[in-house]
Amino acid sequence: MTVKLNQPAFRQAKKLIADGKVERDERDDWSEHAPSADDENTFLDKHSWTDYSHWYLGVDDDHPRDTKGHYKFPIGDFTKVHRCGVISAESRAGQNDYDDIRDALKKLLEKIDS
Repeated sequence: MTVKLNQPAFRQAKKLIADGKVERDERDDWSEHAPSADDENTFLDKHSWTDYSHWYLGVDDDHPRDTKGHYKFPIGDFTKVHRCGVISAESRAGQNDYDDIRDALKKLLEKIDS
């Protein structure tokens, strides 16, 4: 599996945080705040795969770009970046040795918490 940092998503996340479009929730809230498969499908019905991709900090080149399997490490609910999503993604990226993604997520968390 070739998972790498999704630079456009990282740039969008930094901008959303700077613009105050962030939910400063707690670490364990992600299970309730993460978008469901239905939420993802509804978003894709109204938006492009490019728009969808901007909510995922990782991309997996082993899967086609127009599939959900291509996108890893969600960080928001398609309206705001969620602190709990960033924390969850940072933990998973670290566990799987995706250091560039982990480091980007750490920077996002620092921006949220500052």
